[in-house]
Amino acid sequence: MTAVADRHLRVARPLGRVDLEAAEAAARDLLAALGADPADEDLAGTPRRVAAAYAELLTPVPFVPTTFPNDEGYDELVVARDIPFSSLCRRHLLPFTGVAHVGYLPGDRILGLSKLARVVGLFARDLQTQERLTAQVAGWLTEHLAPRGTGVVVDAEHLCVTVRGVQAPGVRTVTSALRGRVRDDPRTRAEFLALATTMRG
Repeated sequence: MTAVADRHLRVARPLGRVDLEAAEAAARDLLAALGADPADEDLAGTPRRVAAAYAELLTPVPFVPTTFPNDEGYDELVVARDIPFSSLCRRHLLPFTGVAHVGYLPGDRILGLSKLARVVGLFARDLQTQERLTAQVAGWLTEHLAPRGTGVVVDAEHLCVTVRGVQAPGVRTVTSALRGRVRDDPRTRAEFLALATTMRG
């Protein structure tokens, strides 16, 4: 029995561990480098809070990606739309937030619906680029579920664009990763993109 045929699939991605003590010391040094006094009463707890905040943002919530046999032979798209996420830009360590639209064309197995959001969270809680996040979600589904096709569209706003540099509030970045029939079959591709990005209730 292959890993894909198992009802419970293991999440094999190694998770980095945040060194809270080192992160707290680094935050204290950063405050001093920025001209602030870390001993100031208002800032005394800031290094600890900063370290804890980054640890939370960079620690994925563990989950078991439950799958079920596709006994009914369902052969149409399954799409979860508007999955909210937040992540950290690996260039500036500033947040970017948005939504992911994730879909797949089932093969022999169907993934529990809530797990599509879990997969987004698994990769969002990392130092990321949006392009990498989009590709990782699509790659995980392709590897672990073996669907006939996979599609991911991510729509996000980056603080490194809105509050620094060009300072362009409201600018959103859209990325996509399409695999299998969702990429190669024009009708399936068009259907996924329509379901993911144009239909609103």
